[in-house]
Amino acid sequence: MKTIFATILTLALAAIPAAAKQTLTVYTYDSFVSEWGPGARIKEAFETDCDCSIDWVALGDGVAVLNRLKLEGATTKADVVLGLDTNLTAEAAATGLFGPHGLDPALARVPVAWTDKIFMPFDYAHFAVIYDSETMKNPPASLDDLVNGDPAQKIILQDPRSSTPGLGFLLWMKAVYGDKAGEAWTKLSTRILTTTPGWSEAYALFTKGEAPMVLSYTTSPAYHAIAENSTRYKAAAFKEGHYLQIEVAGLIEASPEKELARKFLAFMMSPGFQDQIPTRNWMLPAAPTSAPLPAAFDTLVKPEKTLLFTPEEVSAKRRAWIDEWLNALAK
Repeated sequence: MKTIFATILTLALAAIPAAAKQTLTVYTYDSFVSEWGPGARIKEAFETDCDCSIDWVALGDGVAVLNRLKLEGATTKADVVLGLDTNLTAEAAATGLFGPHGLDPALARVPVAWTDKIFMPFDYAHFAVIYDSETMKNPPASLDDLVNGDPAQKIILQDPRSSTPGLGFLLWMKAVYGDKAGEAWTKLSTRILTTTPGWSEAYALFTKGEAPMVLSYTTSPAYHAIAENSTRYKAAAFKEGHYLQIEVAGLIEASPEKELARKFLAFMMSPGFQDQIPTRNWMLPAAPTSAPLPAAFDTLVKPEKTLLFTPEEVSAKRRAWIDEWLNALAK
């Protein structure tokens, strides 16, 4: 009788479906989850730790992520948004979708004091013009050199309406030229080969030899040095200074997986996440790593001056500055 009862109990238990794992939906940008990006390794490390599942949703570049979030509003499927930067945080916070991260802001190791209770940084770097040293022997030494240089030597840029690097360059131009930024854009327009929706498209065109320059980061040469054992591609140091990008993540307040989202943000500030940033996202880590950075990072351009608008100023003026850019390039 006991044997029959045990058999029935075993069959009954087998018929009960296993509890589904929690799934964390993370909106991010394309290159983060590309074949060579950090997404896959971060997913593996976090899923092992949490016994859950990460669903990456790639939405182009950083500005495109915010645009998608604003379009979806309260119906968004995101639990975490990863890949905005400080140029977008005030506008993102104004949507009312984000909640407090619950972490100590002092955990952030970035070049500016961090006090934001909504967003936490996961990496940073300065924007830079990357040039091909085999085809360009005299790279620009300043933003002014770039604006007024030889129109035959082209640069590939990104669209500030969809791309965080594109927006960063627009703000770099504004920080240096102020009220004369429109005039500077008109001059620069003769050197622009194309403006792509995002960073990935621009850098791919550059490495295919379509132009000798591209907008990227001071950290980009580290990729070529480490992954390709090449010093062909270099960053130009600009005397006016370089604009800083700090990339951030935040959680959606209405998410049904908010506790898991908080756990992910805490994990983001640990070596399990940060170890993947230098040689997968090719940026500088915003929290401790388990080992020192590779030696190639010691050879990078280190800007003497950092340029950065406050999130509030960008939020208030971004539309007007984009209109200024559009009008200048239409001339």
